[in-house]
Amino acid sequence: MFVLPLLLAVTTFTMQDSTAPAPRARHPRRPLVAVSVAPLAAAAAVLESAVPALTAAQVDVQALELQAPVMALAAAQIQQAVAAFPTFAVAVDVADLDDVTPPAPWVQQDPADSLYRAARRALNRNEYARAAQLFESIQKRYPRSTYTPDSYYWQAFALYRTGSADALRAARRALQTQGTRYPKATTRHDAEVLLRRVQGELARQGDRDAAEDLSAAADSIAEPPDVPEPAEPAEPAEPAEAPEPAEGPRGRGHRTDSCDDEDDVRMAAIQGLMNMDAERAVPILKSVLARRDAGSVCLRRKAVWLVSQKNSSETAAILLNSVRTDPDLDVREQGVFWLSQVRGEEAVTALDSILRDPRSDPEIQDKAVFALSQQNNPRAAATLRAFAERRDVRTQLRENAIFWLGQRRSPENADFLKGLYAKLENEELKKKVIFSLSQMGGADNSRWMMDIALNQSESTEIRKHALFWAGQAHNVDVADLVRLYDSMKDREMREQLIFVYSQRREDAALDKLFAIGRNDPDRELRKKAIFWIGQSRSPRAAQYLQDLINQ
Repeated sequence: MFVLPLLLAVTTFTMQDSTAPAPRARHPRRPLVAVSVAPLAAAAAVLESAVPALTAAQVDVQALELQAPVMALAAAQIQQAVAAFPTFAVAVDVADLDDVTPPAPWVQQDPADSLYRAARRALNRNEYARAAQLFESIQKRYPRSTYTPDSYYWQAFALYRTGSADALRAARRALQTQGTRYPKATTRHDAEVLLRRVQGELARQGDRDAAEDLSAAADSIAEPPDVPEPAEPAEPAEPAEAPEPAEGPRGRGHRTDSCDDEDDVRMAAIQGLMNMDAERAVPILKSVLARRDAGSVCLRRKAVWLVSQKNSSETAAILLNSVRTDPDLDVREQGVFWLSQVRGEEAVTALDSILRDPRSDPEIQDKAVFALSQQNNPRAAATLRAFAERRDVRTQLRENAIFWLGQRRSPENADFLKGLYAKLENEELKKKVIFSLSQMGGADNSRWMMDIALNQSESTEIRKHALFWAGQAHNVDVADLVRLYDSMKDREMREQLIFVYSQRREDAALDKLFAIGRNDPDRELRKKAIFWIGQSRSPRAAQYLQDLINQ
């Protein structure tokens, strides 16, 4: 079974300088945001549809010669499906405080070790009030303990999870105390992020001091930092030979990495302001997205996500502006991705404009095709259909548009794809149409694929492709497939039918393989039939092979 994993980004921690260094704690560190995209689940089935061919193909080396054509065909199907999935780097640094565990005890001889174990156990059991008390006890009873510096963070975390105003204020005091007394604590960076979250929650509950602090922090992010004037260079004694210029990035914009840990803190402040006063946060986010200094790249990547979380009349326009003007490729790609999650005509219009703009990067257009496929909107489907017909765009982009149309099952899309097929000359595009119609399912689509398989004016490769996917559809009567073998004169098509029979579970398909293995005048076809019989788990297949050996 194919699994499409979402890899989490893991960062390292700055270790506290102490006599017994703490192990790496499992803190909330910039996970990738998992977005619920419904058609992805359906598209995963595309990959699984070719699994039987590969599973059956796991045989000894001597048999590879027999099955090589079939393996090549099955591999092609998987490659087609995988190619349609756009590669997104949706790295949004959002502090995830739902699954946090303090590190295991690491200084057994420390006098606070047993108390730390109890506090950790209480926190893991979601006993937040008790955990906060126990972490505070470490500070009071063992101020010189190795565990003390980080205990302030874990105390504050437990208090934050309780959610009451008093607990939040106590959490703020604990975090501020840690910053004053233990500025090099292992959890210091996480504490700064948590403090912004605490302040955001307090501000939402009406705490004036927290609101002012949060607003000031958010306001400071909108403007780029002052850059000091460079000093006058000293006069060189000898004129140096100019070095060869480094090759610059190619294409419109490029990826740059200028991230630092303070970005987490800054974005936590904006997110807190967003929760407190979204109308005020949006102009600040627009100012962040307008920045072009090197230090703002990571901020802009995160800002596009925050913008997408407030679905307003200007959300699509803000994201589209970033897609069109930001010099960083990641910002532009993520802007397109988050447009896929913004519902409404404005988002569809923005994505349509990306596809129509001849200046758009092919990578960005590819993301726009995907984004449109996520819009449950008739106009979005119409835009994809129009794009699939265009002859002035790359074949791969058209293939992907056809693929995603196949993931939206509708009579309109099915009729369009069949009509498009008749106009196509490119065989790769034709294969993609067949593949997409196979994913839609339905008796009409299966009959259409069978018609293509029987059409001798089509190339053999196209006919084999259509037969393969029609054979995977169980609404094609196995009796029709069995009768087809004797009327089929093309040897390659007969070979393909043998494979199709091997993928069916009906007794009639296995009976046909038995007959071919015994009676077909073509020795190579008999060998292929016997090979696939050997891959069957049916007791009848085992008996057949035994009888064949003994005859």
